[in-house]
Amino acid sequence: MADLRAKLELAVRAARSAGDATLRHFRSPSLEVETKSDASPVTRADREAERILRKAIGASFPDDGILGEEEGETPGTSGHTWVLDPIDGTLSFVRGVAQYGTLVGLEENGRAVLGVAYMPALREMVFAARGHGAWWVHDVGGQGEVRRPARVSAVSSLADAFLCHTSVGGFVRTGRLDAFLRLRAAVARDRGWGDCYGHLLVATGRADIMIDPVLSHWDCAALFPILEQAGGAFRDLSGRATHRGGSGVSTNGALADAVLDLMGP
Repeated sequence: MADLRAKLELAVRAARSAGDATLRHFRSPSLEVETKSDASPVTRADREAERILRKAIGASFPDDGILGEEEGETPGTSGHTWVLDPIDGTLSFVRGVAQYGTLVGLEENGRAVLGVAYMPALREMVFAARGHGAWWVHDVGGQGEVRRPARVSAVSSLADAFLCHTSVGGFVRTGRLDAFLRLRAAVARDRGWGDCYGHLLVATGRADIMIDPVLSHWDCAALFPILEQAGGAFRDLSGRATHRGGSGVSTNGALADAVLDLMGP
């Protein structure tokens, strides 16, 4: 537990440092955007932020492995692997939209046990570790940071629920558009607040459901423990409690089965 606490403290510092570095490029007219082989965008800010994270982790925990979206995997020997997404929501970032985040997750023998999600342009962070709870830190009106427990909502009916989701195109590409429309019709309201931001809204009780039909390993590793420690649930669309399922459904826990039943197998 002591080791996990030390790693959580390091992850919080490193995520803040890396996320703040992205602000130097955010909304810059000189920002250059490249296209990767999977057609997703990448910028100098993505690469700089990942290097900051890797340097901080390597200096403090040199025996741990690291898997990052931009620089691949560096094996370790400790049984711990850090999973990094330096800018989750690069499409938002390059368009000057503040809903992007820096994600730092930690696996212990394959299980996601620690997560930090920092939204630098919004000045808020949610972090958690197994046995240490989940916490929400945010700046209220520029008056300084407030720290409070991160807790999911108590909504128990889909008819009262607030749904967040990514672009509708993801549901089209995965053949889940009809299922998504069923879910959308069943809830009280919905908004297209995508990427990690929607999941953090669930973890802090500001939304009740967030659904992503397509996610990568580094998108999920930080989110799984955050939702778990906040009292909610993170599942893939098959209903498995995993961060490796290629999709993600964050709920307050009470709504998990109803959401997954509507989304189908």
